[in-house]
Amino acid sequence: AAARLAAEQEVENLSGLSPNPEKDIFVVRENRTTCLMAEFAAKFIVPYDVWASNYVDLITEQADIPLSRGAEMKGKCGTNESELEISWLEQAYTLKLFFLKEGHNTSRGPEAFWRLSRIQFTYDTTERTYFKDAVSPGKHTANSHRLSALVTPAGKSYECQAQQTISLISSDHQKSVQLLLSEVRIQPFDITADFVFSEEHKCPVDQREQLEETLPLILGLILGLVIVITLCVYHIHHKLTANQVQIPRDRSQYKHMG
Repeated sequence: AAARLAAEQEVENLSGLSPNPEKDIFVVRENRTTCLMAEFAAKFIVPYDVWASNYVDLITEQADIPLSRGAEMKGKCGTNESELEISWLEQAYTLKLFFLKEGHNTSRGPEAFWRLSRIQFTYDTTERTYFKDAVSPGKHTANSHRLSALVTPAGKSYECQAQQTISLISSDHQKSVQLLLSEVRIQPFDITADFVFSEEHKCPVDQREQLEETLPLILGLILGLVIVITLCVYHIHHKLTANQVQIPRDRSQYKHMG
């Protein structure tokens, strides 16, 4: 049964298809149908301790860890819960994303949403690519706390080009690890076409930026329309007044009348 399940599930790292070398693409398929898709650029900012020059005091350094291309991945799809697990640099780093779909009662009636409900990041400070001379090196785990991110109506994909920062709390003396996400497109449920995202739900930051980009154009069009209307009204008024009989203002001009 386990072998049959493994044969029915496929996971694919399609990051090589992205023109952005910092962006990764992951796909989970079950029964030859896409059930989870995720595209994003990710980087972790991890504080760690090193000895000061006097070898008595500790100072805090910062490791900037990007999600490497060619990462290994696992996935799990469900009706209301889905997971994506990504590991790189010989599993020195592992990112786990947990998604949850649930319903809410609103003024419009019951509606379903999905969200990113939990993040877990495991890192090993004995790895020397990003950690230099860490004190007491070893493995640590950073977790989100009461996370409700990427909230999206059911049946839609989440899209956000802007950078988002999510804070995680590490087992390493409760240090705060920052996850930076950008160029995000994710859908963990209800994908109707193989390898194709459903209609996007844009994040508030992208919606605001789109409004800021289009607002000057809209205002320019309105201003141009007002000018055209004003000119048209002036032209019509001028034409009407030009066709009217002009009554002399000087009374001496009336002598020839009668």
